[in-house]
Amino acid sequence: MTKAAAINNRLISLDVFRGLTVAAMILVNNPGSWGHIYAPLEHADWNGCTPTDLIFPFFLFILGVSITYALSSKKLDVESHNQLILSALKRASILFGLGLFLSLFPLFDFSVVRILGVLQRIGIVFFVCAVIFIKTNLKTQFKLMIGILLAYWAIMTLIPVPEIGYANLEKETNLAAWVDRLILTENHIWKSAKTWDPEGILSTLPAIASGIFGMLIGQFLKRKDKPEGDKIAWLFSFGILAVIVGLIWDLAFPINKSLWTSSFVLYTGGLATIGLALCYWLIDVKGYKNFTSPFVVYGVNAITVFFVSGLIPRILNLIKLDLNGEKVGAKVWLYETFYTPYLSPYNASLAGAITFILIWWFILWLMFKKNIIIKV
Repeated sequence: MTKAAAINNRLISLDVFRGLTVAAMILVNNPGSWGHIYAPLEHADWNGCTPTDLIFPFFLFILGVSITYALSSKKLDVESHNQLILSALKRASILFGLGLFLSLFPLFDFSVVRILGVLQRIGIVFFVCAVIFIKTNLKTQFKLMIGILLAYWAIMTLIPVPEIGYANLEKETNLAAWVDRLILTENHIWKSAKTWDPEGILSTLPAIASGIFGMLIGQFLKRKDKPEGDKIAWLFSFGILAVIVGLIWDLAFPINKSLWTSSFVLYTGGLATIGLALCYWLIDVKGYKNFTSPFVVYGVNAITVFFVSGLIPRILNLIKLDLNGEKVGAKVWLYETFYTPYLSPYNASLAGAITFILIWWFILWLMFKKNIIIKV
């Protein structure tokens, strides 16, 4: 835990964009009822992209931008590279461990634990992108991103799937699902499917490309040789171009979050670039900062709130209370007592999620006021 004495030197627009993304992540991850969710707050069933599907790639994009701001000056000292990589590995290991802890809690049954997940993917992407940033230049990073996207497209659409006999992009018969079942086995993949994992092994490769996309944008944003107006115009142009290319590629390699397709990387990376450019223009260039604090408090402690907000519902479910003669978890009891009697099912579910966000905002606001940032 460190004092945030230098918080005013941060790129506020990046913290705001990160805070918006994390708040949205908590909103969609904590509905009052999983059976009553408004369509925009659900993931696409398979192909396609809802607002909810944008959240995770936005976070990895932001991660890439953050790497640029954190390591740009440090990478100039070549002798420090090994130490930087070691530090990145330590942080990635902590992120992976936190994700594994969430998968294990509260039963800690290693025989059926899901090995990969959201925090685990964040850790892997962070480490790989940090090494790439430290050891390569901008041109090499761009080539790597394009190479990854083309290679993943070829792997998924041209390589026949063992036991199936042909390449395909269906839920249970695509190559990524086969690899997950082969290496992780069905005991260690996403329990909701048991035959494939949305944060699986192969799809982590293009997720790294999402991080590299953010690194490229971060380096452009840091340039001192262009007026702010020109930078913003170029950022919007880059974002729109990526969205267009992603939509065109969607015709042959569908936009799909679960497979993290190459078209999905470009489409979401383009939208993230547009979103960051808009925040940068409004906040850091035009100086409209009065509205930013509710989002900044989420942004500066993003991993903390994501981890603990995932832990709390599990803890509440362990506390059993009486509801109409039946023992239920405290989370269900609270929802059925304070929301469902007064609101329609969908509005009650949404209100429960919003309440969770507001409670967390108050906690994070207190931390912010004390200049506390929990470093992972």
